Amino acid sequence: MPTLSAAAVREVFAAFLHLGLVAFGGPVAHLAYYRRAFVERRRWLDDAQYAHLVALCQFLPGPASSQTAFALGLGRAGWPGAIAAFVAFTAPSALLMLAFALLLPTLGALTAPLTHGLKLVAVAVVGHGLYGMARAALPDARRLLFAGAIAALLASGAAPLAPLAAVAAGAAFGLLACRDAPPLPADRAGWTPPRRTGLYLLLLFAGLLLLALLCPHDAPLPLRAAAAFYRAGALVFGGGHVVLPLLQQLLVEPGLVDADRFLAGYGAAQAVPGPMFTIAAFLGASLPGLPPLPGALLGVLAIFLPGLLLVGGALPYWQALSRRPRAAAALAGVNAALVGLLAAAFYDPVCRSALLAPGDLLIALAALAWLAAGRGALGAVAGCVAAAGLGGLR
Repeated sequence: MPTLSAAAVREVFAAFLHLGLVAFGGPVAHLAYYRRAFVERRRWLDDAQYAHLVALCQFLPGPASSQTAFALGLGRAGWPGAIAAFVAFTAPSALLMLAFALLLPTLGALTAPLTHGLKLVAVAVVGHGLYGMARAALPDARRLLFAGAIAALLASGAAPLAPLAAVAAGAAFGLLACRDAPPLPADRAGWTPPRRTGLYLLLLFAGLLLLALLCPHDAPLPLRAAAAFYRAGALVFGGGHVVLPLLQQLLVEPGLVDADRFLAGYGAAQAVPGPMFTIAAFLGASLPGLPPLPGALLGVLAIFLPGLLLVGGALPYWQALSRRPRAAAALAGVNAALVGLLAAAFYDPVCRSALLAPGDLLIALAALAWLAAGRGALGAVAGCVAAAGLGGLR
């Protein structure tokens, strides 16, 4: 059983609040922060147990680093600890993104260069993330060709459920072509809910997803927005940058959020610590006809909820599933599909909307070099916005 004392919950909250304030760099960096904080320093679990949790959260759709935080809090202090970990890790970046949404319309003449600079940041950050994912997920020619085919198909014009179809195709491809994938770790960490509770959570996830998919186009705005955010959180694998194409498809194409504002928010999300899914706070605050604070809260809760329901529901069953070799093969194929999905989004809308002149490409390449040198996203954001404000190198 977990340690259910108030002191344990406070310990979880304080640890994750610190990480929510300082954990820059995206989901991969967050996982490294967690390992230092909870495996090396606090010794809440060992390396094998931590790898077990990370493997589960990578296998499920949703924001992997936030799901890992939720699972770590759950194992340490039960459901109160899980909620404390999620709130503490998410709140700092969500509040910063809400503040940016409120300030953006008041920036006057600075709005155009700021927006363009942030779009150039998105080029550098997504390009850097795409390269890192490709190196890890495409170790052979088969997976490289499969990812290229997925990217080409999606870039040529995506159907509404194309990202989900790409992930399903990736799982099938993995089962056929990635049978040599290394097995997933099988150790379990901390307390997990009973299987019956897990089943209820999985049924709730599926029921809400069905309602989101069936939400009519003429439904009231809050319902349509909640359905769009829930679908994005429920159907995207890999988290972080990979959520970009789904959010663009679900919010920009129907006209709920302006395309330029969408990419400005995505660029700003690179400059804040914590999970990148808190771009939902910016997008929710940008919805027409909704007050910013309720819109931001709706966006954050709806996009994170499916991933948290899934990890809470899957934990009781993961021990048995992770022992099967086919699980590792399917995950390898899914990861290859994610590279293709991100590559398509990198082309459109990221590059097509941001690279408007040769100087823009040079600015984005300089920001990419900055990120590749490990110097952090804040410098890239400042440099791109400053260069855009000076007219770039046009």
